Amino acid sequence: MSPAAQPGGSGGTSPQEAYVKVCALDDVPADGAIAVEVDDTPVAIARSGDAVYAVNDICSHAEVSLSEGEVYDGTIECWLHGSCFDLGSGKPTNPPATQPVATYKVKVEDGDVYVSLAAGD
Repeated sequence: MSPAAQPGGSGGTSPQEAYVKVCALDDVPADGAIAVEVDDTPVAIARSGDAVYAVNDICSHAEVSLSEGEVYDGTIECWLHGSCFDLGSGKPTNPPATQPVATYKVKVEDGDVYVSLAAGD
């Protein structure tokens, strides 16, 4: 079950860059991912080492949930066909996927994870 997104984060930014609280950092397993929704957009929140990432939760190849796959070495692997995506850029690192997944801006404040649907850096 996806945690409900709650308004939060930056007060002076445009609506596209507004951050939304999606979960507690403790909800995201070390070197793992969970699924959340932000404005009807499926998002995978992943931890790899000390870093936290937000990517579109739907594999660009098979349209299955990436958050159900493995996270390792800064990538997330689709459980169905084994495509891996770089968590920072969203680019596939091996076939069969050839198209990237969207990345989103993420920040952690006071133990909570916030996401902005504005395109990631």
